[in-house]
Amino acid sequence: MPAKDDGSDKEKCLDLFLKIGLDERTAKNTVANNKVTANLTSVIDEAGATDGCSRTVGNFLYTVATKYPANALPHRPTLLQYIVSLKVKTTAQLDAALSFLATTGSENLDLDRFEEACGVGVEVSEEDIKQAVSEVVEENKATILELRYRTNVGELLGHVRKRLPWGDAKVAKQLVDAKLYELLGDRTAADDEKPSRKKKEKPAKVEDKAAPVSTPEKSPEEDVNPFLIFPNPEENFKVHTEVPFSDGSILRCCNTRDLLDKHLKATGGKVLTRFPPEPNGYLHIGHAKAMFIDFGLAKDRDGGCYLRYDDTNPEAEKKEYIDHIEEIVQWMGWKPFKITYTSDYFQELYELAVELIKKGHAYVDHQTPDEIKEYREKKLNSPWRDRPISESLKLFEDMKNGSIEEGKATLRMKQDMQSDNYNMYDLIAYRIKFTPHPHAGDKWCIYPSYDYAHCIVDSLENITHSLCTLEFETRRASYYWLLHALGIYQPYVWEYSRLNVSNTVMSKRKLNRLVTEKWVDGWDDPRLMTLAGLRRRGMTPTAINAFVRGIGITRSDGTLISVERLEYHVREELNKTAPRAMVVLHPLKVVITNLEANSAIEVDAKKWPDAQADDASAFYKIPFSNVVYIEHSDFRMQDSKDYYGLAPGKSVILRYAFPIKCTEVILADDNETILEIRAEYDPSKKTKPKGVLHWVAQPSPGVDPLKVEVRLFERLFLSENPAELDNWLGDLNPNSKVIIPDAYGVSSIQNAKVGDNFQFERLGTLR
Repeated sequence: MPAKDDGSDKEKCLDLFLKIGLDERTAKNTVANNKVTANLTSVIDEAGATDGCSRTVGNFLYTVATKYPANALPHRPTLLQYIVSLKVKTTAQLDAALSFLATTGSENLDLDRFEEACGVGVEVSEEDIKQAVSEVVEENKATILELRYRTNVGELLGHVRKRLPWGDAKVAKQLVDAKLYELLGDRTAADDEKPSRKKKEKPAKVEDKAAPVSTPEKSPEEDVNPFLIFPNPEENFKVHTEVPFSDGSILRCCNTRDLLDKHLKATGGKVLTRFPPEPNGYLHIGHAKAMFIDFGLAKDRDGGCYLRYDDTNPEAEKKEYIDHIEEIVQWMGWKPFKITYTSDYFQELYELAVELIKKGHAYVDHQTPDEIKEYREKKLNSPWRDRPISESLKLFEDMKNGSIEEGKATLRMKQDMQSDNYNMYDLIAYRIKFTPHPHAGDKWCIYPSYDYAHCIVDSLENITHSLCTLEFETRRASYYWLLHALGIYQPYVWEYSRLNVSNTVMSKRKLNRLVTEKWVDGWDDPRLMTLAGLRRRGMTPTAINAFVRGIGITRSDGTLISVERLEYHVREELNKTAPRAMVVLHPLKVVITNLEANSAIEVDAKKWPDAQADDASAFYKIPFSNVVYIEHSDFRMQDSKDYYGLAPGKSVILRYAFPIKCTEVILADDNETILEIRAEYDPSKKTKPKGVLHWVAQPSPGVDPLKVEVRLFERLFLSENPAELDNWLGDLNPNSKVIIPDAYGVSSIQNAKVGDNFQFERLGTLR
C-alpha cells in the first residue's frame, strides 16, 4: 500500500487556509498543528467556504476552529451560517456567541435568545461610537487631565463597551486615542517617565533642617523652539567625536582655530545647513522631517539651507526625480539658499582624492566585491593595500582616463581594517562606471562614493551643521577621519531618529517596487506616504510640518508613530481651510409628496461649522426640491432605539433644510430592493427628530444632481508595521481604494480646480 503523501496534503491545507484570508505565518503555523488543521478544515467545509471568503470571515472561522466549546458541537453549523451571512460580524458578537453556546451545550438552541445574546441585527455606526467615546472622555476628563498619557485606556474602552457592546472595538480604540491626543496634545518627556515609588520617610531629626534646594525653572522657549539644542557656528572648535584605532591610538576630531576662523570669515558667522536627497525616487514623509530640521534650523538662525542633489550614482538618477524634489521642497514652504549638485564638485573631489593618495591615505585596489566582503568579514588587509604611492597615482589616473575596465579597480581609503567599526574598513572612494551622468554629461567615467563625497562637499560648502538620521551615526568616524586626513574644515555632525509612521512602508526600494509593479497608481498615489501622494490626498504643508514639529527632534530611534497623529493635524488644518459640501455616495431617491414638482426652496448651507449668521461668505445656496437623494445606508425597513436614520413612519432632519417623514416605500418586483422613498416635509420645522442626514436635491424637475466620481482611500497596509513582515506585499489592504462612479454632489463643487479641498459632511475630505 503506497504511503500517504503528507507533503501534498499539507500544501492543499495551506492553500485552503490562505484562500480564507489567513496571513501566511498563521496559515503555516496552523498546518504544523494536526489538531487545529483538522478542526479548521472541518469548519471551512461546514461553512461552505472552500472557495474562499473575506479576511474577516476567515479569521472568525479560525477562531471557531480553535475556541469553539466541545459540548456544543451540534450547534456549530448554525453559528457558521451566522458568520458567513455576516449576521455575526464583530469580535464582540463572536465572543458572546461562543459564551452563549458553551452555556447551552447540546440542548435545543433558542435562536431568538441566541440572537439577542450576541447582538444580531444591531447596527452601530462610527458616529454612534464617536458619540459614546466623547461622552466617556468628557465624564473622565478630570482624571485624564491629571494622569495624561498614563490614563488607563482599557478602562475608558470598558465604559464605551458598556454603552455599545456591539460596537467595533478597533474603531473605538482609534477614536479614544484620537480624542486623548485632541485633549492632551503631543506627548512630553514627563509622560514617558515611570511614576516614582514613594519610599517610607524616616522621622526627621529636629536638628537636621536642610536648606531648600532651588531648581532652575525650564525656559519656556525650550518647549517651543526645537532648535535650541544646536550650538552656534563659533563654538565649532570643540572635539566632535573620538575615533579609536585598533592599535590603541585615538583620533580626537576638531577644527583648528585657523580652520574655524577661515570658515567664519567665509560665512560671516551664519548658520548653513543642507538638505541632500538622492534623486532616485519621490520624497516621502520622512523627508518632511529632514526638511523641517535642515531648513528650519537655518531659518531659525537667519542662515541658509542648500538643496543639494546627492547625484553620485549616474545609473539611478532621473530628471523626473530632480524636478519633483525641487517642486515639492517649495510646496512644503521651504526656500533653498542655493541649489547645488554633488557633481558640481567632481573636479575638486578628484583633486582631493589625488591628495589623499599622496598622503598615503588611499590606494587602488583590484579585489572583486565578493573578495572585499570576505576580507572585511575576516578583518584582513587587501593584498594591494601597501602598494607604492606612485603606483596608486598612476592607476588612479588610468581609471580616470578609461584605461581600466569597469569592475577591475576601485580607489579605497586606507582607514583601519581591524577596527570595531565596520565603517572604517577601507571604504571605497571611487569606482569605474562607463555611464553618462544626467548632470555632468560624459566627462567622467569614475564616480565618487557617498562616503567619500558627502563629508567633503559639506566642508567645501562651509556647512555649519551636518544633520542626518541615526543609521548614519556609525559613519561619523569615517566622516571625520577623511576630513582630518585632508586637513580641511569639519562641520558639526548631529543625528536624529528616523520618522517611522504606522501602516505604511518608506524605504525607497519598497516604494519603487509598489510603483513599478503597479500595486499603486504611481508615485503620487494618495495611499502612499510620498509627499506627492499626501498632497493628492488633500493634506497641506502646514499640517505636515505641524505633525513633524509635534514629534520633535529626538534621538530615540525605533518609535513607530501612529498615522492617527498625522491625521489629527490634517483635520485641525482642514477644519479651518476646507469648506463643507454635501455628497451622497450611494443615492436613494426620496420624493417629497407635499412639495410641488416645479418648485424649489433655496436654503443656506454652512461652509464652516462656526459660520456666523451675518457673514454671507460663510454660506452657499442649495435647492430643496420635491426629489432629493439620501444615502442608501441612512434608510432601513426596521427601526430601532439606537438607530437615527430614516425608516417607515419615522422622521429625520435634512441638514440645513426641513424635517421629513417617511410615508411610503416603493419596492421592486422582488419585494426586497428599495427603489424609492415617499416622504412629507414639515415646512414649519416644528418636528424635532434626533437624526440628521446629508442629502442632495434635483436642481430642477427631471434633471439629476451633479454626478461625481468619488474615490475612497483607506490605509494601504493592514498591519501597523508591514516593513517587518517577510511577505509585506501580502499585507496590502484590498479595500485601500474604492471607486464610486455614480455619486451625487451639490453644485457648489462643480467648478472646483485641481488642488481645491472640500469636506464632505459626515463622509470625509475631497480633493
